[in-house]
Amino acid sequence: MSPYRMPYPVPGVVWASLPLPALLVDAGGTIIEVNPAAETFLNTSDRVLRGQPAFDRLAIDAPMDEALARARANQSPLNINDVDVTTGERPPVQCTIHLAPMHDNPDVVMLILSPRELADRMGRSMGAKTAARSAIGMAEMLAHEIKNPLAGISGAAQLLSMNLTPEDQELTDLIVEETRRIVKLLEQVEQFGNLRPPDRKSVNIHDALDRARRSALVGFAAHMTIVEDYDPSLPSTFADNDQLMQVFLNLIRNAAEACATGGTIRLHTFYDLALRVRRKDGVSAALPLQIEIIDDGPGIKPEIAASVFEPFVSGRENGTGLGLALVSKIISDHEGWITVDSVPGRTVFRVSLPMAPRDRKKEAR
Repeated sequence: MSPYRMPYPVPGVVWASLPLPALLVDAGGTIIEVNPAAETFLNTSDRVLRGQPAFDRLAIDAPMDEALARARANQSPLNINDVDVTTGERPPVQCTIHLAPMHDNPDVVMLILSPRELADRMGRSMGAKTAARSAIGMAEMLAHEIKNPLAGISGAAQLLSMNLTPEDQELTDLIVEETRRIVKLLEQVEQFGNLRPPDRKSVNIHDALDRARRSALVGFAAHMTIVEDYDPSLPSTFADNDQLMQVFLNLIRNAAEACATGGTIRLHTFYDLALRVRRKDGVSAALPLQIEIIDDGPGIKPEIAASVFEPFVSGRENGTGLGLALVSKIISDHEGWITVDSVPGRTVFRVSLPMAPRDRKKEAR
């Protein structure tokens, strides 16, 4: 067992608040301490990990002995970029590794893991937020300038059809059908102009998911198998219940339409403290509630993968490209994040949400 113990040079509150997995490793490569984020990453408690060889618990695709020796010899921080890290219980995660010797004991090094997936998610989500907001001004203009004339066109076509032969009525029916389709499209666009803040209350995520699942199975996802993979201990989130259900319904619809010939959609929920964001009031906030909608379809086309949350970007021939943009806007209004990772055979949309404030949780009961 290593002789070193926290609080060591790192103040306990700072150590516990670090959003990235961090370990203190002694000269023999033994774990002295791990912070809560590392406990989550390694799926093991600090009490179990302390005193164990660090690289028995972490498989890192890099010459770590050499890197640690250099950090100790130079007494300066060292970064190792884009290496695969795994615990043996999870798929490899590409990380940047930060090594920092502790100044009052040169043998002890702090090892911080910065998963690249986290940085990528934040970067993509920030772009999605900006794209969704940019559509708001356009939405009101389109809705007001186009919907009213369309109603006149549709009404005129219906009047004309009363005195036409069946062959000519096919043309007026086509006009009516197409105007209705455009009105439906504009109604989706119009939702971007709704600047009313969501009516947020304490909401059980699994209730909203179940409502969306049941609605999908009797309609557009009747050809799919939907599997529930829930963490039953997940606490409530702070959200507008109807808007949250709309998010899940749109994401399930997107997955079902991607798998036109059938397939499986997995609804996966879990708790992860790794993601923290800074709110508008400047306070750092955790987004620990994770909801993933996973399908086994062909995946998103590479040429649009980086812009799927932007308005009018769609991978389907007749798609409007508004469903995911609206989802992005709703999640942004809830101070959450949404990201997507897609390869052929596996597309994962992940929604990250905050927990309900403590004094509001009783509202969900």
